[in-house]
Amino acid sequence: MNPEDTRWVAVHATSGMVDANIIAGRLETEDIPTRLEYEAAGVIYAVTVDGLGEVKVMVPREHLEKAREILSRSYENEELPWDGKL
Repeated sequence: MNPEDTRWVAVHATSGMVDANIIAGRLETEDIPTRLEYEAAGVIYAVTVDGLGEVKVMVPREHLEKAREILSRSYENEELPWDGKL
């Protein structure tokens, strides 16, 4: 195992790439680096049985607490920084 890999820890696990990318994007907007860890077969075949389609969102260990705090927040539409016009 690469020593660099030991500093990355899972902050969240989900059953698909779409949700994992949304969560990773939320963390990255807060300047937290992310990696996604998954089994290739689950992504290729879109299988979500027995953990095969599980995707782990990984962050550097030193960002774990901040990442957990960010993911614990919920937002109302009024709190989001946009004007809501399309």
